[in-house]
Amino acid sequence: MAGLVAEAVQQALTKHGVLLDTEALASASNVAGHVAAALPFLPQGQRLAVGSFKGDWGGLASDFFRIIAERLASDGSAMSVPAFAGMFSKPESGRPIAERAAELQSMLIEDWAGEVAGSTHLEEKLRIPRSTLHRWQRRGEVVALRKGGRKHVFPLAQFVDGRPVAGIGDVLSAIANPRLAWFWLSRPSPELGGRIPIEMLREDMVEDVTHAARALS
Repeated sequence: MAGLVAEAVQQALTKHGVLLDTEALASASNVAGHVAAALPFLPQGQRLAVGSFKGDWGGLASDFFRIIAERLASDGSAMSVPAFAGMFSKPESGRPIAERAAELQSMLIEDWAGEVAGSTHLEEKLRIPRSTLHRWQRRGEVVALRKGGRKHVFPLAQFVDGRPVAGIGDVLSAIANPRLAWFWLSRPSPELGGRIPIEMLREDMVEDVTHAARALS
């Protein structure tokens, strides 16, 4: 798959007159090929995070190449994925998470939260009674995102076998704003070596995630 995408990208760049030397052209094609080949095999939470991103892809790509180039120039070695994720997240991780509250309130849930569903869908598809869902919500055991006036929707990645994964309540205790909590849960966290907290909870790594959430709050 990587080879096929790389070949197609190289042909497209050449066709549109992109002026690159042979080595740079091959590198650009290879990067595109390997990224495309890796995406289908990412964990669900990571795919949702990538799919929900509506920001500046060009700027993101430029930062990617800048960091890689700087690292290679400094010691000539490639970096691991967790190390790269940590470096890539530094500009954002320096901001207090509370500063994101106003931003998230003004953004459409579909643009950043991944797949969400209302109580009707959860009752029909996951067989979660509305009364049970509302009880979890009152107890702070499930992430419920307000949409519109009084309606709430629920991120689907937090459910396993028809129940919220263990640790959701602990995270909500540490990060009381549900939007902030889900934003943190659904994205790579520098505090966890670049891993996505909700994916770790789905793997029963509750203690690591809750400790990081408390430290962050």
